[in-house]
Amino acid sequence: MSVDLERLRDDTPGCAHRIHFNNAGAGLMPVQVLEPMLDYLRSEADIGGYEAADARADAIADFYAATAGLLGCRADNIAFASSATDAFSRALSSIPFKRGDVILTTQDDYVSNQIAFMSLRKRFGVDVLHAPTLPEGGVDVDEMARLMHTHRPRIVVVTHIPTNSGLVQPIAEVGAHCRELDLLYLVDACQSVGQYPLDVDRIGCDFLSTTCRKFLRGPRGTGFLYVSDRVLESPLEPLFVDMRGARWVGPHEYETVAGAARFEDWEFPYAAVIGCAHATRYALEVGLDVIAERSPRLAAHLREGLAAIGGVRLLDRGRELCAIVTLSIDGWRPDDFKRKLDERGINSALSFREYALYDFSEKDVDWCLRLSPHYYNTEQEIEDVIEAIAELA
Repeated sequence: MSVDLERLRDDTPGCAHRIHFNNAGAGLMPVQVLEPMLDYLRSEADIGGYEAADARADAIADFYAATAGLLGCRADNIAFASSATDAFSRALSSIPFKRGDVILTTQDDYVSNQIAFMSLRKRFGVDVLHAPTLPEGGVDVDEMARLMHTHRPRIVVVTHIPTNSGLVQPIAEVGAHCRELDLLYLVDACQSVGQYPLDVDRIGCDFLSTTCRKFLRGPRGTGFLYVSDRVLESPLEPLFVDMRGARWVGPHEYETVAGAARFEDWEFPYAAVIGCAHATRYALEVGLDVIAERSPRLAAHLREGLAAIGGVRLLDRGRELCAIVTLSIDGWRPDDFKRKLDERGINSALSFREYALYDFSEKDVDWCLRLSPHYYNTEQEIEDVIEAIAELA
């Protein structure tokens, strides 16, 4: 598998002056995403916001068609959201929790998700169970299946790739057990959409939430929620439904719409929606199989070089590792180290114990540096980052 790196980097103006290793935060947008958004905004300024949406209805609708192609579902299964957390919360809010219900999750789920679980426990009295982690990293699927049989959770929730490490969780294996027991299953794919091919049928999920700003390389303030046919055929609906998701049919009665639009709000940032459609089409054109091979390979090259540097400790564990590399550096304050990389034109990110309380407590670290290359980065950039960290460490 190969990519035309010269073309990809010509498409990405930011590559000219930065080494962007913060794709797990926000990927660099290609011009094929940026220009349609600017063109749409000019149209809003020229003819009006409502009028521009009417005139570009086909381009807006392509968001749903493109996203459906990304996940192997129908356009009706997709709801636009303002972020991965927004999508996740809408899905979670559709569950009519009552005291004693169980949420089964992992110790590596995203911090905002963990806080949401605790909020539900405080408000509704639900129980939150965390499946144990294997010694080599990653959820113990056998133990998770045992907990499913024992507790019959109201919903099972797994973050595919945590924000704070390179771990890739076996979401399809978990999904097989959920289907066997007819349990609702929510997958947070915030860090995997745009990095790996995803097939919702193979995963076996009822909901899948994600952002578009990370490895998919779309604009910030965007995301989407996949909703399965099983959910759409049920009475489940988000806690707060608005006029896009329902019809007011009587003084005291409303009816939800048939598709995943019941999980959407009426007001959209339509320029960003169009940008997401183009970002998805761009990823599909490059090829998710190609991306899934190249990006983790670049990260493995990075890990290999960093492992040889004294004072650097690699933190990623698990049977499969992705294009997120996390490390601790002896003798440095986090902000100081990141600032030194910034001065060298290297984009990175920091993660702290409060973002991953279980994981970082077990690893006995208070913070880590996160580096996340992507398919448009080069092998020379990997070497440059290794050299920079070696000099600083």
